[in-house]
Amino acid sequence: MNAEYWIQKLELQKHPEGGYYRETYRSNDIIKKDGLSSRAIEQRNSSTAIYYLLSEKDFSAFHRLKSDEIFHFYHGAPLQVHILTSSGEYKSVLLGDTQGENPTFQLVINQGDWFASEVSQPNSYSLIGCTVSPGFDFSDFELASADELINQYPNYEEIITRLTIEKEP
Repeated sequence: MNAEYWIQKLELQKHPEGGYYRETYRSNDIIKKDGLSSRAIEQRNSSTAIYYLLSEKDFSAFHRLKSDEIFHFYHGAPLQVHILTSSGEYKSVLLGDTQGENPTFQLVINQGDWFASEVSQPNSYSLIGCTVSPGFDFSDFELASADELINQYPNYEEIITRLTIEKEP
């Protein structure tokens, strides 16, 4: 089984940040705007979930959400996740089966933190699931500008430059 196998088997499509995805769950429960924090501009489903696959040919570009996101590791090589927190810290987490050395199978990305990821091993892929609560909406998704991110986090210019993509005008 390789990346192409899973892309076809799970009917995944390209994601704007890089990689492939398919939504698998959207709660029927709705949280009204007055029950959400001020960062939401309209009501949201209480939760959503997707499959997400990244191959060694691609990366997930730095982006952030207005909701918390939980990553769940499923298959393939461990996923290297890079996080730039709202407090200015950089964190690197290896998500997956690390052959017994501190395996991490779930990871919470806090709302507002910038994050990017890449497959940790050549000629491989990482298949994960992502759960977002309150539920994901593309209006809550922000793709990073390399210049703006470097301005905020100048000590991490190399990784920011490597893991950002040009925004469409």
